[in-house]
Formats: sequence, C-alpha cells, structure tokens
Amino acid sequence: MRIAVFGAGGIGGYLGGRLSQAGEEVVLIARGEHLKAIREHGLRVDSIKGDFVATPALATENPTEAG
Repeated sequence: MRIAVFGAGGIGGYLGGRLSQAGEEVVLIARGEHLKAIREHGLRVDSIKGDFVATPALATENPTEAG
C-alpha cells in the first residue's frame, strides 16, 4: 500500500517513519531544508521506543507525485 504523509514535522515524520520501518511504501510531502535533509540523509526519528533513520519511498514537495 502506498501511503502519503502531508507534512513531515513531529507527528507526520513519526508516523511516516514508523510506517516506512514497518515496510509500507511511504511518500513524504515536505518543503525547504527539511525536504533536502530527508532526501540526503533519510528521516531521523528519535523516540523513547528507539531511534532510527527511515528511508521513505519518495520525499517530494509536489503532492501530485504521491500518486
């Protein structure tokens, strides 16, 4: 299943990261420097349940690319 997450801030980033970690195809819609960092380094999630770096299927600023 392809899941689009609009906004990769605290909540969207956490949910998108966990879904990606669980094997779902995640598309993150983000902007600016945050988008650039996700594209270059992945999405870093710091959590009391364990820190990890998720690699979304796609990180974009254009929602039409989500499918």
